[in-house]
Amino acid sequence: MFIKILQIIAVVATILTGLVSLVNPRGVEGFTGLTAPGVRGITEIRSILGGVFIGLGIAVFLLGTRETYQMLGITYLAIGVVRLVSIFLDKSSVQSNWISFAVEIIFGVLLLVPA
Repeated sequence: MFIKILQIIAVVATILTGLVSLVNPRGVEGFTGLTAPGVRGITEIRSILGGVFIGLGIAVFLLGTRETYQMLGITYLAIGVVRLVSIFLDKSSVQSNWISFAVEIIFGVLLLVPA
């Protein structure tokens, strides 16, 4: 039961991350380093960081299957692996990247564990 609660927290956090990006796309700059000098960039932040995270989280709750939790977990692990590669390739070893990496790996593993 405890694992299931943690998984639900991870899914809610996914949706909330998407909502923040949707509602306040310029607000993500401080943590992500992404800037959007024009309206096209704002649209990308809203649609990708907002829409994808909201959609993935809602899909888990709507479908409610073990596979949807796993799908979200694999997504987080893939993001984490690519982030780790990028940290070294791009020499972007900054605190916010390491925090994001840790969260992605924790959420990824957590969402793959049977509840």
